[in-house]
Amino acid sequence: MKITAAVIASVAYLTSQVAAAPYSFGQTPMTTTDVYSDSVLAIHNSHRTQYGAKSLTWSPELYTSALQYAKLCKFASSDSRGKYGENFYATTVRGTNVAQAVNSWMAQAPNYNYNNPVFTPNAGGFTQVVWKSSTQVACAQAECAAGTIYNQKSTITVCRYSPPGNMQGKFAQNVGRRVA
Repeated sequence: MKITAAVIASVAYLTSQVAAAPYSFGQTPMTTTDVYSDSVLAIHNSHRTQYGAKSLTWSPELYTSALQYAKLCKFASSDSRGKYGENFYATTVRGTNVAQAVNSWMAQAPNYNYNNPVFTPNAGGFTQVVWKSSTQVACAQAECAAGTIYNQKSTITVCRYSPPGNMQGKFAQNVGRRVA
């Protein structure tokens, strides 16, 4: 499936709307929940279609838990006990949006070895984004004080996925090769 100029323009527009929205400590930047969730879905699904994965849907439950965890400003996996998959992104660049986080995980794609389909830390963000059996997603962002993640203020992005990806023994059937 080819990504059309309209899809790219839509993702760019939604991302610009989220990036332009003001936010305060512990709040996800958004003009409305619909604009924010639409931008999260647009960037995820534009990448997933390139790897033969179906579109994700938004999960309000995952959003609530992602926002709560983002507010803790911990750049480490939570104790999800296999309830959901997680991706994390942190930066000191102000005005960061979810598209930048997702694109950073997608930049890990060349690190994935299709000839040895197992989890590797340097490709784990990518494999979770394109994991075929995941059907739901939500992301949240929080501003973190200096000294929590970095020595200066930072923004953390937490995305959660259900069902979780990166399950041992399931990589070959869930991480497709790029088709577009």
